[in-house]
Amino acid sequence: MTPAVTVIVPGYDVALYAAEALDSLRAQTREDWVAILVDDASTDSTGRLFDAAAAADERFQVVHHDAQSGLGAARNSALDLVRTPFLGFLDADDRLTPTALERLVGTVADSGSDFALGAYVRLRPDSAGGYEAGSVQPWVAAATDPARVGVTLDQHPEASGNIVAWSKVSRTDLWRRTGLRFPEGKAYEDQIVAQQMYTRARAFDVIPDVVVEWRERADGSSITQHKGELPVLRDYLEALTGGIAVLDAAGQPRAAASRVRLILAMDLPPLVDLARDHADDAYRRELGAFARTLGSRADGVVLSEPAATALAAARLW
Repeated sequence: MTPAVTVIVPGYDVALYAAEALDSLRAQTREDWVAILVDDASTDSTGRLFDAAAAADERFQVVHHDAQSGLGAARNSALDLVRTPFLGFLDADDRLTPTALERLVGTVADSGSDFALGAYVRLRPDSAGGYEAGSVQPWVAAATDPARVGVTLDQHPEASGNIVAWSKVSRTDLWRRTGLRFPEGKAYEDQIVAQQMYTRARAFDVIPDVVVEWRERADGSSITQHKGELPVLRDYLEALTGGIAVLDAAGQPRAAASRVRLILAMDLPPLVDLARDHADDAYRRELGAFARTLGSRADGVVLSEPAATALAAARLW
């Protein structure tokens, strides 16, 4: 059959998890997909696993990088190869739910919107040595529940809280028409791109279905588990700040305000916990500067705990 959607799957040293990601593609109820597997110069058997998948199933195509370049560059190199009307993303350590492509591609094809976003859950280590999927968190539900068709940020500003690449399927034309690309050499590279998608799309859809199970690795090697490192913090704060700047530049004050409130409630408290006993004063100084800037945009907003205490502490650094 003629493929309708390309799924871009970047991976670096994810041999322990990639088989599950590829199996989740094979298990899709919608079968008219192809996948571009990008081996970002892995030092383990990730590349061989990708090659074996392509040898067994012509829907898989493999790109090998000679040197590690990061998620942004890996996704960009695959974007140039997309030939289908729709595209999506899946990190090679995560899993799609079986109806993910059916629901995401289906709603965009029916509505004419530029993209659709769905809900996601954390996949956390369990006591038996495996992984267990959690429940949809409130901020995820706020972006995706109830279902909406053909909306914009003016109508649904809370959508701006869904900032991950792999929860969405979009029209390839959106990327070509607006010049969307991922920042390279940065962690949290999808946050700014997500806000650009919201502000450049003519309309988007949201569905409450869980479309991805997002793995928190038991060995602590996920980038989101390294926020205590100063270079990672810098990329993180740059992505948060840059995403808000995109919303400001697009004249989306309600979406920007929603994003500020969510960052203060969800992102700042765990960072403050890391900063309190951090060995590097620069970590506290940089987080403090970020908190003061962000807090100035929330004057008059009543923050619940632990956000209020975290903001008060960070403002002093």
